[in-house]
Amino acid sequence: MMRNVLAGAAAGAAGTTALNAVTYLDMVARGRGGSSAPQQLVEQLSDRTGVPVPGEGETRENRTTGVSAVLGMLTGVGVGTLYGAARALGRGPGPPLAGLATGMAAMAASDVPLAALRVSDPRTWRPADWLADLVPHLTYGAVTAAVYAMAAPGHEEPCPGR
Repeated sequence: MMRNVLAGAAAGAAGTTALNAVTYLDMVARGRGGSSAPQQLVEQLSDRTGVPVPGEGETRENRTTGVSAVLGMLTGVGVGTLYGAARALGRGPGPPLAGLATGMAAMAASDVPLAALRVSDPRTWRPADWLADLVPHLTYGAVTAAVYAMAAPGHEEPCPGR
């Protein structure tokens, strides 16, 4: 079980890297700015929990940006970890469908808190907004499922030349 969970965490980290790469490539291709929603989420969490983000001005803004990035990484690794745990229990479809489901789970893990804390309202998103959110999360799911399939216990690739 532990090896499956660790393989899932590593797969989630790889998926997170792929998600970030696709997001940044989209920003380059379309010339769009990054979303401020993650930082707004940190602000809302800070307000609701009473745990302040230390500092003032630019220092505080930088910390808020850093915390939001770390939360994104934790979400990606966390969803991958849950994926590994579910696979260890023998549950789940093959990698293509598992990748789709995992991508949708990661998207929900990202978007539900934004909606719940009223940082963003997905009902008002334009098709381009949904696409900018969907494509990176589907990439996350595909990479997470593929890396897990390669790293999971019991998966052995033949060595070249054998």
